[in-house]
Amino acid sequence: MDAVFSAFAVLLFAAVILMIEGAWLWWSGAHGGGARRIAKRLRLMAASGNGGGERIDILKRRTYSRNPALEKQLRRIARVARLALLDRLLLQAGVRWSVAQFLGCSLLMLALGLLLPWMAGMPAAPAVGALALAGALPWMLLMRARRARLRKLEEQLPEAADFLGRALRAGHSFANVMQMVGEEMPEPIAGEFKFAYEEVNYGVPMNEALHNLALRVPLTDLRYLVIAVLIQRESGGNLAEVFGSISRLIRARLKLLAQVRVMSAEGRMSAWILCLLPVGVLVLMALANPGYVRVLWTDPIGVRLVWYAMGIAVLGVLWMRKLIRIRI
Repeated sequence: MDAVFSAFAVLLFAAVILMIEGAWLWWSGAHGGGARRIAKRLRLMAASGNGGGERIDILKRRTYSRNPALEKQLRRIARVARLALLDRLLLQAGVRWSVAQFLGCSLLMLALGLLLPWMAGMPAAPAVGALALAGALPWMLLMRARRARLRKLEEQLPEAADFLGRALRAGHSFANVMQMVGEEMPEPIAGEFKFAYEEVNYGVPMNEALHNLALRVPLTDLRYLVIAVLIQRESGGNLAEVFGSISRLIRARLKLLAQVRVMSAEGRMSAWILCLLPVGVLVLMALANPGYVRVLWTDPIGVRLVWYAMGIAVLGVLWMRKLIRIRI
């Protein structure tokens, strides 16, 4: 119990420190001197009629934290803790959180998952499950936001490819076409192409900017588009026709994917029911007859059966997830 309490105290202390740091960064970013200077400059630009001004500042390297000391520590442990991968996931999900803020939220959830079961006097098996759920919740929300954003980007890619082809046929350069996509297409694809154009505008080579675009948006269709542009820059060719072919290919694949989702809807619904049915039955039985269910965490054999049931349920969820996920 002393080791658990010490671990909880350390996690709670780190979570409080990171929460305070996040609140200070939010206040300084919204009401600090730098924010006032930027707002004043934007007002001057708007008053002068320069509505199409460039971005005030652009950083080639993303920071893990705005606190220099914390940034230095995170950079020091980045290779061991794979913080670059986490930063890439945050970038792909389109969230505004930094690595430090996400880690602070994760530590806070772990502290709550450790404290609440201990205060409620939960048995070991449910307490471990609550701790695992609390630790995995921020990552689950992050991956869900990433999947939703990538799905929306994938749906916008055919329109963007057609737009690129039409603009190239009209005689625009590829850099100007990227700017036009960033200004006229809806989000989130507009922001990605606009960021790539700004990288080129600030001196990044076109090939590197396109590679960064494919890194921020890990979609196979977008990689086809980037490879087509890179090959055309090396060997020449009709890039507008290539964009038209890519657009037709993406639309055909999305149509087939929609048909597969419709045909597999029954299997996905069955998987959800089978996954939630044991939990629902356990909750109903605990409400209707608590003494009948209490044996599962008061008797040693019941605790062992609960662990076995949890392991088999996890294996079943993973197996059903593998069956219903069909890649096109």
